Amino acid sequence: MATPSTRGRPDEKQREKSHETPREAQQARPQHPPATAASSEAHDRSRVEVRRSARRSRTVSAYREGDRTVVLIPARLSHAEEQRWVAQMLEKLAAQERRRVLGDDALMARARDLSAAYLDGRAQPVQVRWVTNQNSRWGSCTPSEGTIRLSHRLQGMPEYVLDYVLLHELAHLLVPDHGPAFWALLAAYPRTERARGYLEGVVSAARLPHIPGARHGASSPPDPAASCG
Repeated sequence: MATPSTRGRPDEKQREKSHETPREAQQARPQHPPATAASSEAHDRSRVEVRRSARRSRTVSAYREGDRTVVLIPARLSHAEEQRWVAQMLEKLAAQERRRVLGDDALMARARDLSAAYLDGRAQPVQVRWVTNQNSRWGSCTPSEGTIRLSHRLQGMPEYVLDYVLLHELAHLLVPDHGPAFWALLAAYPRTERARGYLEGVVSAARLPHIPGARHGASSPPDPAASCG
């Protein structure tokens, strides 16, 4: 069975991570936060965790952990330096994520690859696109029109999570409910449970509605990971 191409994408096991060296960076940058750092205010600072280490003497690192950002800094840095580096690392991570966000055309190509790999090419969407008006679900589809819409909140999440939501919606083009036939379609994707666990963690951390198990027949609530219209 063919597998969708992942050429040019980070390994799913790798965390989105940035590194800087304070001394070298200070030589190249002014002591005050760069002008672009203002845009980092869009990030919720309550979801930033700063970890100080006496063994870390030179570098500052940052990575995404679920919906949190972890910033690793040397213990010797002052509070003002900490704030400056948090702003810089948030901006750098955001820039990295912007560069690797798929456009709508790339999403369509990805959906076709996933359909070919896991659904024998039977799911043929007419349109796949990002939307910004879905805050209580990760994706939705309209089988009668062959359209799939993905929440912009998926942007920057690991590739296997995006693939799961895309495949979830593709399966809904074939089976509109969450019954056994639907989950049988998703059984071929090896990272279904891992992706659902990741999304459940994001939902829990953000205090969003709980993602139910959805694997216990018609009596289970619908899975808000995706929905059909």
